Amino acid sequence: MDTMRIDVPSAALRFGFVNEPVGSHTSRTIMLREIETLLASMSETPSYAEYAAAIVDGNVLHKATATTRRKTLRHLREFYGLADTLPVFAAMRAAWYADPDGRPIIAGLCATTRDPVMRATLSSVTHLALGESVTSEELADAVSQSFPGRYGGTVIHRIGRGLASSWAQTGLLEGHLHKVRARPVATPIGVAYALYLGHLCGNSGDAGFCTIWSSMLDRTASELRSLAVAAARLGWLEYRESGGVTQMTFHHFESLNHELGQ
Repeated sequence: MDTMRIDVPSAALRFGFVNEPVGSHTSRTIMLREIETLLASMSETPSYAEYAAAIVDGNVLHKATATTRRKTLRHLREFYGLADTLPVFAAMRAAWYADPDGRPIIAGLCATTRDPVMRATLSSVTHLALGESVTSEELADAVSQSFPGRYGGTVIHRIGRGLASSWAQTGLLEGHLHKVRARPVATPIGVAYALYLGHLCGNSGDAGFCTIWSSMLDRTASELRSLAVAAARLGWLEYRESGGVTQMTFHHFESLNHELGQ
């Protein structure tokens, strides 16, 4: 299969996207349970300092030692940003609270903005037919090909295992010992968030349905458009089709950034 590093435009980095790997998957997955517990325990708009205090001082995630609490904070920040000044996280948080059913893929969408190693293995998952298996070794190989010489043998195997678990947490894989392709839950709000991420990377109109973010929803173009229309009815985006041209704007998500002084 073709694998390659997927960098976002440099202009998107200020929104919270990341192009250089920091090693998140060397020791952790996307930590869906932890981010769910954290967001459930807080008000809807804490600052990064408040998240940090809740994790390290308040031990809201019930970690055994101070060292583990600090490591957990670091990894959650690597995967999600946890800063209300980062649009990728501010939008994720708004979608998360509004859409309990869509939370696994919403978390995965945010994590892929932050972890280029995860982006590099997306095609290794999405190219599979439903029920087809993928191994952690195959995911590790995809990382090695995308970032040649960056990771040693022991580390790359840990990354492969972590990625297999992370993709299962999003709903794109399932199974305990053997991971097979599954279909994630796709909701109107989840699609709106995916389209917004594409928009932040400069993909407007019809191009918004052809990004890696929209591909993670695992729906046809027609299904994505129907979900986008439904999201528009709910007020999460503005969607117009005329003369074969699609226009989308994201005033709801952008209002979050305005409120945060962006």
